[in-house]
Amino acid sequence: MKIFVGNMTRDIGKENLRILFSDYGEVKTVTVLIDRINGMWKAFAFVDMPNENEAWDAISALDNKEHFGHVLNVHHARFRHNDRRNTIRQGGRRKTDLPEI
Repeated sequence: MKIFVGNMTRDIGKENLRILFSDYGEVKTVTVLIDRINGMWKAFAFVDMPNENEAWDAISALDNKEHFGHVLNVHHARFRHNDRRNTIRQGGRRKTDLPEI
């Protein structure tokens, strides 16, 4: 299960996140996104835990709790419904590529 971790300090590091979540079970991967413009870590990450029960335990234990100086926002990762592969750029705006009627 993918878990979203938001409002984290940029100093946290992937290994610290892995250790924090491994207290609740196996951690498959930790992904921290990097801003393309300034090269800095964004204030959120994704943690993938293969066991769903362990993932829910981690979410319950860590959501709205202070860690590394920030109150974390932890929840099941929700993915966007609009797939960017199905969009086209027109006039500086993205529009959904709709089938013809």
